[in-house]
Amino acid sequence: MDDCIIIGAGPAGLTAAIYLARFHLKIRLFDCGSSRAALIPCTHNHAGYPDGISGKELLARMAEQAEKYGAERELAEVTALRTDDTGFVARVGERDYPARTILLATGVVNHRPKIDDALHAEALARGLLRYCPICDGYEVTDKRVGVIGTGERGTNEALFLRGFTADVTLVSPEAEHDLPDALAAQLDDAGIKRIDGPCGDYAIEGDQLAFDTAHGRLAFDSVYPALGSRIRSRLAIQTGARAAEDGCLEVDDHQRTSVPGLFAAGDVAKGLDQISHAMGEAGVAATTIRNLLAEQRPLRR
Repeated sequence: MDDCIIIGAGPAGLTAAIYLARFHLKIRLFDCGSSRAALIPCTHNHAGYPDGISGKELLARMAEQAEKYGAERELAEVTALRTDDTGFVARVGERDYPARTILLATGVVNHRPKIDDALHAEALARGLLRYCPICDGYEVTDKRVGVIGTGERGTNEALFLRGFTADVTLVSPEAEHDLPDALAAQLDDAGIKRIDGPCGDYAIEGDQLAFDTAHGRLAFDSVYPALGSRIRSRLAIQTGARAAEDGCLEVDDHQRTSVPGLFAAGDVAKGLDQISHAMGEAGVAATTIRNLLAEQRPLRR
């Protein structure tokens, strides 16, 4: 019986693993290898790294730190989660893993444009394709930027990026824009161009990412898909945890879900999708888990 099973090994899961291991608790961390942070070529937003650090390097350092203090990390995917009389049972392959508490740190998956994987990876690595203007808007300062999206989500992302560059174009992903007058007025006031879709035939052309639209082929220094994401909250919902309409888990100030003993931290919980925020939530969750376990039985050396 583990004191805590952590599901997900992104910044939130690994931070929690460090905390819980240093609390001398018996923990197990399941890593299915799909942390969104691993896709970051180089983040300059993370405090303490003035020259930036890649997402993979950051995760590797965090995993090494967690394992140094005794956290057990298993490269496997948890496929089911249920409650029982002693806590929870996580299903991995043909095996069951019991635990007194669970921390879900499974994050989200971005919806991508219709672009093949190899091209997507190269464009991402070269900064031609970006997903987080909060993280890397600075890097597109005064550049030509395209936003693939429409409606409120696309409008908000385009307006946010307007704070970094005057050259912003909002391109509808599938068909013509169908924007309420109020949103159209905001875009016009900001000088943001609107182009109808559909988008297709993506290619790297020189130092730009180009694709076809209803108004011909366009090329940009960086392109931001504003297509939403899929929240990976299924396991928690299986146990009866409450979630918002978009799938984000509802948590309190201590990262407790509506199911006693089940915690959530990072992008899977409602909040700001940022590494620093995920790590902060993980620290809160881990400390609350430690105190909960201490209430159930004394934690003494």
